[in-house]
Amino acid sequence: MLTRKAKYGLKAMAFLAALPEGKFASVTEISAACSIPKKYLDQILSQLRAAELAMSRRGKGGGYRAARPAQETSVGMIIRVLSGPLTPLPCASAAAFASCHDCANQPPCLVRQWMREARDDLAALLERRMLARHRGIAAP
Repeated sequence: MLTRKAKYGLKAMAFLAALPEGKFASVTEISAACSIPKKYLDQILSQLRAAELAMSRRGKGGGYRAARPAQETSVGMIIRVLSGPLTPLPCASAAAFASCHDCANQPPCLVRQWMREARDDLAALLERRMLARHRGIAAP
């Protein structure tokens, strides 16, 4: 399931990707345009900045903007930064594997196999979806 943080992050990044070249948007502008609580948005933008998906500038005309071209930022990248691995179960994760408490013999586990297939399909889809293709929130 998509977390609220990831959903808000996707909305914020779509907004930033739609900004004119070189323009920055304040947290207040992004919050209002995307219907994201400002305090929560501050945390999200901080994580996106740390992951080098967003950048910020202080002072007059400052704020946030996308750190890279929209055609180089995938939906999957944003979700991973804000919510972690794209997997429905920890035992199906490639990057953050964890054993299930009820599964003594993982390799033949049919549920794990299904969830790994689901993870692979979902990851492939979300890595193909770039911000440049989906600019649904109009920036000023």
